[in-house]
Amino acid sequence: MMNENENMQDPEFNSDEHVENTSTETQDLTNQLQEANDKYARLFAEFDNYKKRTSREKVELLQSAGKDVIIKLLPVLDDFDRALGFMKDIPNDDPVKQGVDLVYNKLQKTMDQLGVKEINVIGQPFDPEFQEAITSIPAPSDDLKNKVIDVIEKGYLMNDSVIRFAKVVVGQ
Repeated sequence: MMNENENMQDPEFNSDEHVENTSTETQDLTNQLQEANDKYARLFAEFDNYKKRTSREKVELLQSAGKDVIIKLLPVLDDFDRALGFMKDIPNDDPVKQGVDLVYNKLQKTMDQLGVKEINVIGQPFDPEFQEAITSIPAPSDDLKNKVIDVIEKGYLMNDSVIRFAKVVVGQ
C-alpha cells in the first residue's frame, strides 16, 4: 500500500487534484449531512405538531363527549322551568312541588358539573354570537333599544361554547 508520502513521490500523483477531490468530497458530505439534519428537523417538527394536534383533539372530544345528550336534555330543563312557573302559587310544603324542585335541582347541578351554563341575556344588548332574535317590538323606554326585552327560549353554553342560542325579543 502506498502512503501519502509515497503518493507525493509518484510522478503521476497531482497534489492539487488530490486536495480538490478531498474538498469536493468533504463539501458533498457536508451537504448530505445538512440535508439529513434538515429532514430530521422537519420530521421532528411534524411529529411534534401531530402530538399537539391529537392532544388538543382529545381534550376537545372529552369536553364535548356528551354534547349530543346534553342538547337533547335542554328541552327537559325548559319543561322544568315552565312547571316551576306554574307551581309558584302552590305552597312549598306540597310534596309534589318538593319532588319537582328536588329533581330540577339535581338536573341543574349535573349540568353545572358538565360545564353547561345558562346564558343570561335579559336587559343585555343584542349579540348575534349568543342570541337569535325571534322578533322585535317597540322598546318601552329609550334605554331598552337594541336590548333583549324577553327570552322565548333560554340559551346555553358548554365549556364557553354555545350549544343553543337564546331565542329573544329585542327592543326597537
